[in-house]
Amino acid sequence: MPKFSYSATLPTGDLARGSHKAPSREAAELALYEQELRNIRVVEQKSFLKLELTAPRVKRESVMHLSRQLGAFISAGLPLVDAVRLIAEEAPNSSLKRVMNEVEVGLRGGDTLSDCFDRHPKIFPAFYRGILRSAELTGQLDTVLAQLAGYLEKDLATRRKIKSAMIYPIVVALMSIVTVVVLAGWVLPQFKSFFASLDATLPLPTRMMLAATDFLADWWWALLGGGAVLALIVFGAIRTERGRYTRDRFLLALPVLGDTIRFVLVERFCRILAAMVGAGVPLPEALRVATESLRNLVFVRALSSVGESMLRGEGLAQPLTATGLFPVTATQMIRVGEETGSLDTQLEVTAEYYEGELTYKIDKVTSLFEPIVLVVMGLVVGFVAVALVSAMYGIYSQVEA
Repeated sequence: MPKFSYSATLPTGDLARGSHKAPSREAAELALYEQELRNIRVVEQKSFLKLELTAPRVKRESVMHLSRQLGAFISAGLPLVDAVRLIAEEAPNSSLKRVMNEVEVGLRGGDTLSDCFDRHPKIFPAFYRGILRSAELTGQLDTVLAQLAGYLEKDLATRRKIKSAMIYPIVVALMSIVTVVVLAGWVLPQFKSFFASLDATLPLPTRMMLAATDFLADWWWALLGGGAVLALIVFGAIRTERGRYTRDRFLLALPVLGDTIRFVLVERFCRILAAMVGAGVPLPEALRVATESLRNLVFVRALSSVGESMLRGEGLAQPLTATGLFPVTATQMIRVGEETGSLDTQLEVTAEYYEGELTYKIDKVTSLFEPIVLVVMGLVVGFVAVALVSAMYGIYSQVEA
């Protein structure tokens, strides 16, 4: 039998919260009404198995639309509980509908909006909840929700930009692998049988090509097994903190790609820090949340020392410069913000600047990757062509002699 959570008003006027089992939602509401409860709000509690296997994931885009819609409702003068209820009724995502129903129950029970969102950390990030908590204290909930929607929109645009830039190189790489597999698995074995029937001495390139084909045909299982074992070892290593730190440092050290990753992290750090500082979150707390949002251990460890230096009165720009991870332009902009008392504005300007630089870096990485793949494919196909043509000429000359 389904189980329902409810919030209602007792005859004394006090709030009551609890759970009730009933065949349906209507039956649960009727049973509670017969207990002289009023203003009843009922939400079904789904089982863990059903929830995890069937519930769709709430995407960041849904959170963006929710924030913008909720801010508009509050700005229009609609009570927060009614605004949440309307969003729940119109939500196309069943998981989001369930979450907003639970938020409504929490609000009716006396919780704040940030308290309700704290129960869903996978949907609402830490910086989002921190900014929301500060907005509730300052009474600027509608304004801050609109700002959060704007930040999420820019973050989604950056993510889409990175994904779209990687589509073409990935497709080219996959086609290259397919071409090599077809050549080694079907085309070259046909020529091998033809050359063997002629009983002729083959040129060195042809013998190298056929040896490579034989090796792949005889040991493909060992190559796949070795690749799987290596992948498991790497996967197990990066599950540890030391392995993740090594991986992150290696990625940052790569030419061109490392700078692109660095710009992504700087842009995200400045964007989140600007949003939190602008909402009135204390700078140490804002720095902690912005640091944790990066998920790069090299940056996280370096920025933890920045927090300690800032608490000693060294400011923010100087410790950031000492890490060696932030470009000089970024730290200079932040220093100007500290000196003029406009840190949130300068952080936002820095984020906008590196968003533009990120576009340039992504285009540069893509433009470098494409010719590399084409050159590798050209070498493979060219070597095969040279091996086949030299074999044909060699056999022809031997037959003529």
